[in-house]
Amino acid sequence: MDRRGFLKLSLATGLSAATVATAAGCSGGSGGPSGDGGNVTLRYAWWGNNIRQQNYTKALKQFSTANPSIAIEPEFAEYTAFQERMTTQIAARDVPDIFWIASPQVMTYHKSKLYRKLDDIPTLNWGDYSKEDQETFKLAGELNTLPFAIFTPVIRYNETVTKADGVTIPAEGPGWTWDSLAELLIAYSKNNSGQRKGTPYAPDHDLTFEAWLRQRGEQLWTEDGRAGFTVDGLASWLDWWEKLRKAGGALSLSEQEGMGPDWAQVGKKVLVNFGNSNHIIDDAKMFPKEKFRLRAAPIAPTAAAGHKYLYFPRMAIYQRIDDANLEAAGKVLDYNANNPEMLKTVRLTMGAPTNPKVAEQAKAFASPDEKEMLAVVEKERAAERKPRYEAPPGSSTWRTTMTRICEEIALGKTSVPDGAKKLLDDVNAGIKRAA
Repeated sequence: MDRRGFLKLSLATGLSAATVATAAGCSGGSGGPSGDGGNVTLRYAWWGNNIRQQNYTKALKQFSTANPSIAIEPEFAEYTAFQERMTTQIAARDVPDIFWIASPQVMTYHKSKLYRKLDDIPTLNWGDYSKEDQETFKLAGELNTLPFAIFTPVIRYNETVTKADGVTIPAEGPGWTWDSLAELLIAYSKNNSGQRKGTPYAPDHDLTFEAWLRQRGEQLWTEDGRAGFTVDGLASWLDWWEKLRKAGGALSLSEQEGMGPDWAQVGKKVLVNFGNSNHIIDDAKMFPKEKFRLRAAPIAPTAAAGHKYLYFPRMAIYQRIDDANLEAAGKVLDYNANNPEMLKTVRLTMGAPTNPKVAEQAKAFASPDEKEMLAVVEKERAAERKPRYEAPPGSSTWRTTMTRICEEIALGKTSVPDGAKKLLDDVNAGIKRAA
């Protein structure tokens, strides 16, 4: 895709005109020769909070110490700012040599031909991954990104509080359904010593929504880049949350101070939370005197076979990287995904290792919360799974739209059926614009 085409695509996917205009004025590019005398300098871009920035910066310095001919220039930003900066850099052909890929942009970047193929780089080892793993990692049949972690949709509950209040969270099995969870949360909210509610109001949590869809024979996205869910499928999810909220089983918007509540504030107000398996690692630290546990997402009694899925954060090597730097870049990716020494520094906040040997090795140094996460992912990884597809170009703003519609439903500004139709129409329009 040429420069003008990418700018058009960026606008279609919801990025600001100001960002694109800034990009249009940039010049330069990545992939030129770096260093001399056999030395290589690579740009490495990632996102997160300050703690992740510090940990990864330290780990990358450790890599360079062990590999003195490879220097790494870190480029770090908060998640949203990271995506905006990438848009600017892509338009200017000034992309970092190695970069993480925000989930809404995986196929947008693929369409823009940003990824360099990875299966021919001698310094990147694929020997620990099964053929099935490698097929799962591919995009459009190509092994051109590296999934470096795994997380799954979960229900996280406060075990300290459940014991104190005499609450039993059902074990995974026939009794662990969406209806049984709703009944438990509603009953608990009516009578508990801490005047807690069952859960924050979180119908816009994308991973659990996707689990809901897949159990009903639908999916978030299709292989050919379309929305894989129906208005009825979305409405059934929103309706489950509306019944829970109206029955008092979830916090009101005022109690959690709007959509997207701050866990540091609402964690003391609820029994459970909907989230990603890796969230326990940072979130549990906010309440060090309490113990948190994980359950896989509840399962509908009529759940479709193969509904389980894994979510992969991915990283890539820029297509235009200088050939002289390619083997060095392969070493950096290999260090990220296949070396447990890096995880000892950065920890497991990005999820369980995709490399099965590293995941097993991580148990030896994992914290109790990390071990809880590793156990859940290991079980989910062993389950039967149908393919999962990444978000197509033009769909990057769907989660923002969903949050807005969920808020409108809770405030009585729109109905569940109308909100569901509005979201699907918005998604389809965005995909059509980007086509």
